Amino acid sequence: MGMSEGNAHPYSWSSIINGQFDGDEISRIGYPAVASYLEANKDTLGISDVMVTHVWCQERKISESIAHSSGITYVVDNIMDMIGEVDAVILGRDDPENHVAMATPFVEAGVPIFIDKPLAYSKDDLDWFAAQVEQGNFIMSCSSMRYANECRIAKQELRALGKIELVTAVGKKDWKKYGIHMLEAVFSVLDDPRPISVQHIGKPDKEIVHVRLEDETDVMLHLYQHISGTFQVTFFGQQGWKLVDIRNSYSMFRDNIIEFVRSVQEGKPRLDFKKTQQLMTVLICAKESYDQGGRVVLL
Repeated sequence: MGMSEGNAHPYSWSSIINGQFDGDEISRIGYPAVASYLEANKDTLGISDVMVTHVWCQERKISESIAHSSGITYVVDNIMDMIGEVDAVILGRDDPENHVAMATPFVEAGVPIFIDKPLAYSKDDLDWFAAQVEQGNFIMSCSSMRYANECRIAKQELRALGKIELVTAVGKKDWKKYGIHMLEAVFSVLDDPRPISVQHIGKPDKEIVHVRLEDETDVMLHLYQHISGTFQVTFFGQQGWKLVDIRNSYSMFRDNIIEFVRSVQEGKPRLDFKKTQQLMTVLICAKESYDQGGRVVLL
């Protein structure tokens, strides 16, 4: 459901699930890199016991393009037409200000929903989602960085570094949509520690955020609009250090989808919502810090 500018997840995720894709079509609409990683991994496309059967986007021609590329049977003109026809929904938009409105019909109907990152960018929206989860509704959201192979390897090797004193992370684009990638990568490797403060000390095209953890570890996150490169995270411990260069988008997307499918089959999210809520709070409070001239915000 849904597609926002610059976010090709509706194409790639539908293809990963359904086991087919049209590389020419995906390249035509502006995502040749997606076509390339689907082609490179075509022997592992498809997830057992699940299919994307329905698609809705804000423009029917986009829906028809996704349906054609990924082998989706039904294109609907109203999202309400999905209710009663599907077992779960993926909300594939990364503009968080629209998430509450688009998720509400499915949450109210008891349909399990995965919401693309970031879940929310305001305290009111995050409180709404938290209240729905508290009432027993099925809501799952995260960045696929949580399931990146590179981060899993770092996690198993972390103990050899000794006590972690500093973590640095570097990525491209903006804090609003991509800060959660950095946070998810760092916090998943560190086993979701408790943050105690956040401070935004950058500017719009060079965003720098400092997060202090409960054990006094410093986390420095850098998102620059005009640099090249992949997402990189470095862990500095008292006995060693490790650079994590995160490149395998396909693998992390596939593992994320599998976790959502398993969650639907088991009847509840396998990812504790409190972990998502904690990272959204950091994301939102960093914006608050920036809006207040770089003030340290206690969490």
